[in-house]
Amino acid sequence: MVDYTTPVTTAFEMQRATIEQSQKALEQSVSFQQNVNNAVIDSLDTQESAQRRGVELQQTAFHSYLDAMASTMPGMTETVEQIRETVDEQFDFLLENHAELFDNMETELEEGVDTYDEMTDEYVTAVNDQIDMLVEAHEELESQSVEAAEQFGEQLEEVQEQVEEIQEQVEEVQAEAADAVDVEA
Repeated sequence: MVDYTTPVTTAFEMQRATIEQSQKALEQSVSFQQNVNNAVIDSLDTQESAQRRGVELQQTAFHSYLDAMASTMPGMTETVEQIRETVDEQFDFLLENHAELFDNMETELEEGVDTYDEMTDEYVTAVNDQIDMLVEAHEELESQSVEAAEQFGEQLEEVQEQVEEIQEQVEEVQAEAADAVDVEA
């Protein structure tokens, strides 16, 4: 007896494997994006620190310039100190705004990432539910297809048996006819 169901079950198994791989790829891409989002938030402290050091370095360079100006221009000490105070006030204001900007950015990013994580978790859950339903329907279709293939195989075998029986009858009739022709001759 020929097994007509093997190609059918193999095709369905390959389709299910593809569905499962696609599902894992989706989950991995969502997880990757969540990791990237967290890395961006984690890197904000480093970025803020590097930018703050850059601003402080500019302030130090400006102080050095003012020191050089005061040492090369006698009598400018009071004016240089006034400029230094004004510059320091501006740098303090800049650093306060800088820190506030990064605090706000971090808060907004964290809220955005939390919202993204919630939405993607809901999305992945919904997709997984739909995939579960698809796999169940797919398995039912496979069962029906295997059953149809088995019935087809059984019917084909019955037809082959009938054809063989008819061929045997034809051969018998031909043999009898040949014998009858030989007897008459």
